[in-house]
Amino acid sequence: MNAPVTTLDQRYSDPEAEAVSWEDTQQLLEAAEIAWLSTVRADGRPHVTPVVSAWTDGALYFTTGVGEQKYVNLQANPNVVLMTGSSDWVHGIGVVVEGKAVHVTDEAVLSRVAQAFAVRWDGRWEFEARDGRFYNGGPDWPCEVFGVAPTRAFAHAKGDPFGATTHRF
Repeated sequence: MNAPVTTLDQRYSDPEAEAVSWEDTQQLLEAAEIAWLSTVRADGRPHVTPVVSAWTDGALYFTTGVGEQKYVNLQANPNVVLMTGSSDWVHGIGVVVEGKAVHVTDEAVLSRVAQAFAVRWDGRWEFEARDGRFYNGGPDWPCEVFGVAPTRAFAHAKGDPFGATTHRF
């Protein structure tokens, strides 16, 4: 992943604010326990759902079953928004990632992503990568894997000073 162009948007930032570095933004993505995934239904209505994620290889990865609404939506439109971070008004940083959700079926990539989930979640999410998908709990529980490499990311620092950072890739 190439380093993004990072800018502070003065329109939405206190005069004393500084841009949140990409390294700090990436650390927040790596530490996230829940990300909110926004997709679009075939009729144009939005769909938002929480997902467990893992950051590796310059992308945020999540899983879904083929019968889930997010999977159906991604088949028609892979453009997504993922959000994570603090929901507090005066503390922390909220992160928004824009990108395309890419369906991952390559065994080598799936193995790396499975390892990232195991490490990130202290072994609580143990996936077996085979046949182009993840299995968790036996052969009857397959799930599909999607990765989102950011095309743009926003880091919203809260409190004093409030700052709005944009990372463009």
